[in-house]
Parts: sequence; structure tokens; C-alpha cells
Amino acid sequence: MRIAFIKKAGLPVGILTRNSRTSILKALENFSTLCMANIDVMVTREDPVKIKPSGEGVLLAARKMNVDPAHVLVVGDFRFDMEAGRNAGALTAYLSNGQPVPSDVRCRFVVETLLDLEPILKDGVSLPAGKLPNPFLGELLARYRIEDPSVIVGPSVGEDTAAVDISGREVLVLKSDPITFATESIGRYAVLINANDMATAGADTRWMLATVLLPVGFSRSQVRQVFADLNAACTASGITLCGGHTEITDAVSRPVVTGMMAGTIARKDLIQKKRMAPGDRVLVTKGAAVEGTAIITAEFKDLLLEKGMAGAEVDACSQFQTMISILPEARISWKAGGVSALHDVTEGGIATALAELSEAGGRGIRVRKDAIPVYPQTRQMGDILGIDPLGLIGSGSLLICCRPEYAHRLVSDLEKNDIAVADIGVVTQAEPGIDAVENGLPVPWPRFDVDEITRLFG
Repeated sequence: MRIAFIKKAGLPVGILTRNSRTSILKALENFSTLCMANIDVMVTREDPVKIKPSGEGVLLAARKMNVDPAHVLVVGDFRFDMEAGRNAGALTAYLSNGQPVPSDVRCRFVVETLLDLEPILKDGVSLPAGKLPNPFLGELLARYRIEDPSVIVGPSVGEDTAAVDISGREVLVLKSDPITFATESIGRYAVLINANDMATAGADTRWMLATVLLPVGFSRSQVRQVFADLNAACTASGITLCGGHTEITDAVSRPVVTGMMAGTIARKDLIQKKRMAPGDRVLVTKGAAVEGTAIITAEFKDLLLEKGMAGAEVDACSQFQTMISILPEARISWKAGGVSALHDVTEGGIATALAELSEAGGRGIRVRKDAIPVYPQTRQMGDILGIDPLGLIGSGSLLICCRPEYAHRLVSDLEKNDIAVADIGVVTQAEPGIDAVENGLPVPWPRFDVDEITRLFG
């Protein structure tokens, strides 16, 4: 097993043995990739605990590592190892070395070699805050196939909405998304973010349900403000807020509003990412990290000022919240013709959004990294806080794939409506993935398993 993986995951490692410390240190000399520097805890027969199969040694190791025994995995190739783990309430993995498991061995896992432990350990490591990592999400979704033939667009990495055929001619478009980072104007965010995703399918939202979870200590006036924000944003967008659920709960430490939206569209007008084709131009509106810039300004204004950002620049960043809706550019795109795919930039920023778009469309994308627009205020904020704008939550930016012969006219239509837009790449025949260049030279494409904003909330 690669000890490097265990250490990178931040997992402590211990040795529990009925032998002496001296003999173990001597034995470690026979390993080129394992030494005492890799070991956090060693429990030997010199320690004042009963030896295996007693669980006392496992409990002592857990105390020394400052972990719950239930979160310890005891690995061994002998019955007493498994009994010691079970007696301590720990997880157990029997190392079979390719041999049949003895009938008297009881364990949670069986591995043939130590290398087989890696997926088990990965499953046991706590996930970071934010959306599930896309590879893990894709693995989960692949296990649960949809059999209903009326589902036109189902759950998939990179898909913004679901679409269901309800009449043969009309499609019901569905979407749900929680707001977890913003506190100020959270009701407005919940409407705009969900409506943005609906727009990527070509659909105007008609109905919304909202689940509002508020922390203990929230007042009536604060609840009224959330409801006022929801109602005002729905009214402005022509959406009917037709139901939901609200409660005060100690399950959350800050407000969470989950929106569920629905709308209908003619089947012929449904925009599906699978229509992406080689040669399609890839456009992006506005710039990277619009939403992230707005959220950080609202939630961490004092920190920005403390770190030297000018008050005028902070005030300018606060205006980014007015750019979070992508409905204007989406509607222009619907009418322009030649659009093969739309994708809203959300958690993980534009870097993640482009990878998701590629995955959902089943095509590669060549991206000119230096062509991606970043507002000066956003770049300054990133430099001050040590975060990359390309990995920062970015609602307000719309990725557009369109046939090359339509690109010039679409860019012109957007600019006539005072919507900034940049041509940043092209769809290719390659397998899904991002082929990035900067100043004409190949460069690695950044990957963000969690959004950059989580560094601040952590």
C-alpha cells in the first residue's frame, strides 16, 4: 500500500503488536518505503495494556491518535487482530494474502493485498465542504439508472436541470439547488441561482417551492426579510412561489434556502448539451467569479479592508450582486439560433464549469486560458485572500456553445445589450476533458474539488 496516500489524506497510522518495540524497529529496516517517521503511534507488549485479542491496545492507540475507536481501521492477517478490533468497537480488515478466509475470522472487510485498502480508506475519509467531487458524483449516478422513458434529461455531471416529457410536445423542466454560502439576501440568491439553471435548458421558470432552514436564534424580523427577498425576486422574474417548508433548526449554523423550480418548454426548443459538436465556439459572458466576488464582499468586507483593499474597490465589488442573473443573456441566446449548449457557472468556478460542460456534452474543449475574462476587482480580491478566481463560485457567467457561423452575430447581439462576452475556446472531437493553452503554449487545467470560497468559511 502506498503510505503516501494515507499521509496525504491526513490519516494517522499506528502499529499494534504483541512483539517488542526493538524487534519492530529492526523489522522496519527491511522496508524501503516505510519507516518510523511514517508511524504516528506504536503499541507493543511493553505498554501497560492486555495484548491481543484484548481490545485494550486498540483503545490505547485510538487515545494516542485522538480519534474515536469507531473510526479506527484495524488491519491484520490473524484472527486475534480482528478480535482485538471488534472488542474495541473498531472497523476491521482481514488481509488474506490470496488465501481463503478462515471460518473463525469475523471482519468488516477482506483484502487480498494492502493495495486493496486504498478504496476502503478513500470511502472512509471525510468529504470537504461544498458539492460532491464530480468523479464521485458520477460514480454514484452511474449506479442508479432511470428506467422511465419520459425522462429526457436525467441526473448527470454537468447537467443543470432535469427534463420530463409530459405531453409529447411539451417538456417539464425541473431544478433544485440550495444556497449555503450567502447569508445576506439569501432569498434573492435562491431564486436567481435556480432560475439561472432553468434558463440553460431554454426554459422560463413558472413555479417555485422553497425549503427554508434557519438557525436557532433567528428572529421574526429576520424571517420576514427572507420571505420578502423570496417574494420580490420571484415577482420580478414572473415566478409563482407556490409552496415549501420553513423551520428553525439546530441542524444548521447559518441560513440555508433550497429552491425547487419547474417550468415548461416546447420539446423542439429544449437545449440539450449532447448536441455539442466539434467546431462549436465556446463563449462566456461577463467574467469569472461574479457571485464569489459579491458573496465575499458581503460576508468578509472587514477582512478585505483589513488586508488593504481600498474602500472604493470594496464598494465596487458589492455591485456584482446585480450581475448574478444570466436570464438576459440566456434569452438572447435562445433567439439567436445555432446554440448547442448553455451552462451556468456555479460552485468550483469557471474551471469546474468548463470541465462539467465537456463531460455533459461528451466532447473535448480547447480553452484559451488567457482569454477568460477576470474583473480587476476580482483579481485583486484573489491576490489579497490567496484564492484563484477560476475556482471561485461564479453564478452570473453563462457558458455558451454555438455553431461557428452563428458566433459573430450572437456576440454582437449580446454586446448591443451591454452584456460583456468573450470567445474563449472551441469544442473538439476529443474525449471529454479540457485542453488548455496560454499564450499559445499548452498548460495544465486547474481542478478544484471544492470551491475556493470554502477556504474562507472554513
